[in-house]
Parts: sequence; C-alpha cells; structure tokens
Amino acid sequence: MLLKIQWKNLITCIAIPLAVGSLSALLTRNSMETFNAVIKPGLAPPGWLFPVVWTILYVLMGIASYLVLTSGKPNDKALTTYGIQLIFNFFWSLIFFNLELYLFAFVWLVLLWLLILKTTLLFYQISKPAGYLMVPYLLWVTFAGYLNLSIYLLN
Repeated sequence: MLLKIQWKNLITCIAIPLAVGSLSALLTRNSMETFNAVIKPGLAPPGWLFPVVWTILYVLMGIASYLVLTSGKPNDKALTTYGIQLIFNFFWSLIFFNLELYLFAFVWLVLLWLLILKTTLLFYQISKPAGYLMVPYLLWVTFAGYLNLSIYLLN
C-alpha cells in the first residue's frame, strides 16, 4: 500500500519539535559554559554532540507525530501527551542550565521520561513505526538522567 505524503503536515510536524528545541537552545545559549564548568561523570559526551543528537531526535519525533496525525485513527490523547512532553522537554534545559537546579532538573527529567514513555506507548498503539521512532528519544533521555543525577551528586 503506497501512502501519499502530506508534505505540509510532515514539514509542520518536524518544525514543531525543532522550534521547541531551537527556542530552548536560544534561551540557554551559554549552556556549554555551565556544562564545561561542572564536574561530569566518566561517560559524559563532548559538548558538540548534544545539538547533533537533539536535532536528530527532534526530526524523529516530528516524523512520529506526523505518522500518528495522518494515521486516520483517534489520536487526541496521543498528540496531547506528545505536546505536554515537548513542554517538559523545553523547560528542562532552562531548569538545568539557566537556574542550575540540578536536583529539581532531575525530578523534572523523571517526569519527562514518564511522559515520553506514555507518548511512545500511545504512538505505538496507533502506528508501530511512530512508536519505534520515539525509542531513541527515550533512550537518550535515560542517558540524560544519568548525566543529570551524576552532575547533581558530583557538584
């Protein structure tokens, strides 16, 4: 079965998480100074990797949301949960980098992780590929949790 791509919807779906990430990056533009100043755990990646990984993850999220949006199945709950997790994603950077509230940021990240898991499961019920596209995001935020908690404990 050949599906016709709804380009306007696809571009919009990809643009939304990229815009959220870009605005967050703009508001935390001195974040690498903060990141470089703290004691980091042994598995901390180099700073240049973060924008690369996040860009890929935002594109994957956008494609996943597009698959759910255009599935023809009821998707209000899934897309609402997706939107809420994007809001949590946006604010985590501000809490961690701008406010330097590392413990609160970790608690916030746990809530974000739960929202991503719920979004992933809801997406999977509607579109298996959409669910699979969310898995790298869930894994990266799991790793971010390790980094966040370690930075809190080490600093």
